[in-house]
Amino acid sequence: MPAPGENLQINGQRLWDSLMEMAKIGPGVAGGNNRQTLTDADAEGRALFRRWCEEAGCTMGVDKMGTMFARREGADPDALPVYVGSHLDTQPTGGRYDGVLGVLGGLEIIRTLNDLDIRTRHPIVVTNWTNEEGTRFAPAMLASGVFAGVHNLGWAHDRKDAEGKRFGEELGRIGWMGEEEVGARKMHAFFELHIEQGPILEADGKDIGVVTHGQGLWWLQVTLTGKDAHTGSTPMNMRVNAGLGMARIIELVHRIAMDNQPDAVGAVGQANVYPNSRNVIPGKAVFTVDFRSPERAKLDGMRARLEAEAPGIAAGLGLGIEIEPVGHFDPVAFDPGCVGAVRAAAERLGYSHMDIVSGAGHDACWINRVAPTAMVMCPCVGGLSHNEAEEISPEWAKKGADVLFHAVVETAGIVE
Repeated sequence: MPAPGENLQINGQRLWDSLMEMAKIGPGVAGGNNRQTLTDADAEGRALFRRWCEEAGCTMGVDKMGTMFARREGADPDALPVYVGSHLDTQPTGGRYDGVLGVLGGLEIIRTLNDLDIRTRHPIVVTNWTNEEGTRFAPAMLASGVFAGVHNLGWAHDRKDAEGKRFGEELGRIGWMGEEEVGARKMHAFFELHIEQGPILEADGKDIGVVTHGQGLWWLQVTLTGKDAHTGSTPMNMRVNAGLGMARIIELVHRIAMDNQPDAVGAVGQANVYPNSRNVIPGKAVFTVDFRSPERAKLDGMRARLEAEAPGIAAGLGLGIEIEPVGHFDPVAFDPGCVGAVRAAAERLGYSHMDIVSGAGHDACWINRVAPTAMVMCPCVGGLSHNEAEEISPEWAKKGADVLFHAVVETAGIVE
């Protein structure tokens, strides 16, 4: 199959205009977006995406998780489709590009093929995966997880938000419960374009991140039990301070991650002390440790060390301790052939690039289990994401979509 020439590029202005138009739906309070999954704003964004896809000549399919599949036919009706996409849902204080760039970059491939009157042998399907963010209904990457067989459909439909509303009921309420069985589709390959959500590409002055791996993750919830007591009248040597234990274990988490450099991170991002009163020594602390690494041995080793050393810290302070795993996925090695197509596309276009490991989870991480998969990343300003101030440049968006276009079209095959 011939590779598309370096003169073939997407319409960068049209892509940018589409990003800005989608950002009008579910606006945030500080320039970003609040288009959480299965809200009325999500339904509105989906309707706009469907209209654009149908205007581009695609047919739309929807599965029982609400995932959208916009199909452009190929010359060979028996060839498996090449899939491309990401997600349209956002964090409560999310940016305009996280996920959305990957969906609309996929749509731009279809529009550009139409402009150039190019036929591909394989069909191309642009996908909007439901509930990638997981901010309203945990866990993240929920629909792609069901598609890949990681989660059960009934279990996913029974997930509840903070108000007790069920995922399945909310999916039906907004009118996006499809009839298609989840995971029934077979893929020739899957590609996902995403902003980096980190500072490496910008700091190194690279246009493109060729994603070779995705980090694995362990979330470990730690519960420390001490004794509530008055902060003013309890002698220091008689305190059983759960807050102090939490502080020392947080320091341990940092040491563990630093001792496993490079390619390992660890932190505590969620922490609560009880009763959380100014003049009461905490009698209980509950916090979640987040360890990540693309290397399985390091990932599991960091968990094992925490579980070995944290109880000693607790015992030295007279605290009870429980450590419970509450989240996990294995490191991901993306398909060498698809990764090679991304790298070759960047080189063909003359765009500076580097291999990179994805620090965040993405739908591609689950789809990699059932189809050859790769990711393309573009820089974002200051590495900032999951924040309304998230920003990229039109040039970064265009270059990322150009590489996506070349990788997808080369994989789908041009019909002469």
